[in-house]
Amino acid sequence: MNHETTLSQRDVAAVWHPYSQLPIDGPPIAIVEGKGVYLYAEDGRSYIDAISSWWVNLHGHAHPYIAEQLYKQLHKLEHVIFAGFTHSPAIALAERLLSILPDNQRKIFYSDNGSTAVEIALKMCLQYWHNTGQCKKKIIALKDAYHGDTFGTMSVSARSNWTKPFENYLFEVIFLEVPNELSLKTIKEKLYAIRQEVACFIYEPLVQGSAGMKMYEASHLSELLCFCKELGILLIQDEVFTGFGRTGKLFAADYLHTQPDIMCLSKGLTGGTLPLGVTSCTEPIYHAFLSNDRTKTLFHGHSYTANPLACVAALASLDLLLKEETRLCIQRITTRHIDFARSIRGHRNVQTTRFLGTILAIEWRSDDVTNYFNPLRDQLYDYFLQKGILMRPLGNVIYLLPPYCIKDEELDYIYATIRLALEEVG
Repeated sequence: MNHETTLSQRDVAAVWHPYSQLPIDGPPIAIVEGKGVYLYAEDGRSYIDAISSWWVNLHGHAHPYIAEQLYKQLHKLEHVIFAGFTHSPAIALAERLLSILPDNQRKIFYSDNGSTAVEIALKMCLQYWHNTGQCKKKIIALKDAYHGDTFGTMSVSARSNWTKPFENYLFEVIFLEVPNELSLKTIKEKLYAIRQEVACFIYEPLVQGSAGMKMYEASHLSELLCFCKELGILLIQDEVFTGFGRTGKLFAADYLHTQPDIMCLSKGLTGGTLPLGVTSCTEPIYHAFLSNDRTKTLFHGHSYTANPLACVAALASLDLLLKEETRLCIQRITTRHIDFARSIRGHRNVQTTRFLGTILAIEWRSDDVTNYFNPLRDQLYDYFLQKGILMRPLGNVIYLLPPYCIKDEELDYIYATIRLALEEVG
């Protein structure tokens, strides 16, 4: 091997990356170290990780406490089959999660990422009705939804260029408008007409992340969820993105009056350390599968289900998340975002700003349609990289979603760079 070959060159020769087009994007940036909010590249440059590495990192890179807990666990048990066996980290994490989730959540089912957490939730709902002898097969989702990249999750996500090659293989889903004052009456009428056939309603609460950080009111969602409950429609709350403090509260569920039947968690669950997914459910859901009849079993599992290392990382991340210090950091970021968003409203290049908790989105004014393929995306991405900031624009929408340990001076630098970009890009 040529030892002078760079990591990026070796990568191009051997690796296929997600959401990437090599002829357009060029070779990937090789990162050799992370510390706090910074990523350090092979070429000596550093980047502020303003998006928490695809929304997963809560407490900063290479957090010493999480690393220490993982090191201890590595000397005890790295993994064991989870069918017929159990272990302390999985039990402790389930107990911990149930203590902070809505109080109707009673059981934790483990998987390894957000897509599978949602896939499991869909299977739970469909099989729940099958196990109870009722034929309910229709699934309801929201327009512009995104729930993952597996076939089930693609089916309940908005149809787009992402899903076009697979259209004939996706199951039918009824998509509703996002609930607001104008749409609620029509939505209720639609649901009432098909109430006997609907298995479940799946939704991203308050923020549709991949759609461009589109936000909607908790009061309208609560009203819709209450109506669904009255009709006997099972509720799947996809908090893969919004969980663990991102919205300013521990879960988006904490803004809502109606509790879901099932919740999906991942991303920030382990603080960005290891892959882990969780699907929680109520007692009635669980009991529909509890039987002396083996055919009523939830036949779903992964080789690394409830991996002890991932569970320990999640426990360590929760230790940090539930500290008063972290709560104050979340409040500080929230306040800073609001003040900055208000300060740039009215700028000629700002179409709109949206903010909730530690999430700040800025929609760049553009002659092209607002979507993932807007040509401003590449200009904005490159601009911020050159300034030492990792952003990953959703078309002409840039967003901030920093680790909670980010300092005011680092936020100030990002805000100042956005102001410059508003003058120089677009």
